[in-house]
Amino acid sequence: MKKYSFTGETKVFFGITLNRIKADISFSTVVEGEIGGWIEKEESLDQSGNAWVSGNAQVYGDAQVSGNAQVSGNARVSGDAQVCENARVYGNARVYGNAQVYGDAQVSGNAWVYGNAQVSGNAQVYGNAQVSGDAQVSGDAQVSGDAWVKTPLFISGTLWGISVSSKTTISIGCNTFTPEVWDDKGGELGRAEGMTKGEIAEYKMHIEYCKRWMAIYCK
Repeated sequence: MKKYSFTGETKVFFGITLNRIKADISFSTVVEGEIGGWIEKEESLDQSGNAWVSGNAQVYGDAQVSGNAQVSGNARVSGDAQVCENARVYGNARVYGNAQVYGDAQVSGNAWVYGNAQVSGNAQVYGNAQVSGDAQVSGDAQVSGDAWVKTPLFISGTLWGISVSSKTTISIGCNTFTPEVWDDKGGELGRAEGMTKGEIAEYKMHIEYCKRWMAIYCK
């Protein structure tokens, strides 16, 4: 016997028809007849195990929720993403691309996990954090606030790499400051490191580019 079916209620989200689900049997903390969230197709949510999608959560594309995983709140799981085992995705979290969330991991708040990233074990990703690329967050790790694991922007400078390390900070080598601090203290820090005028000018140019990039992507 299937554990859930479609209620017949649908909505279109960016051209994709999503179906509201309801529980046909009681399992775990879900009660028979309980109305769940939204999925594109039956393959989106495993009919076995205790996996469930609730609230306004959405699962679509070739994404799959299985095992005992829970997707709730306003969370979205899409692309080829996998949420399985005892994982939890909730709040306004987004998991997409080829990302995997498994074990007892939790992704919540406004956090994004995407690309080929993996979040596992007892790891928690929350706040406005982003985990992307081939990054792996595992064990008891916590990624929070405005943090990025695998920065979206990296520039290979003459002396050190420069990157946008969070939505509010820029890192040069081992130093991380807000753009305002770099503008105010960058030249002084450069001279203390023995940088030439040309090298200081180069890094000021990199900082300006990072600031423009942040103005677009870090709102």
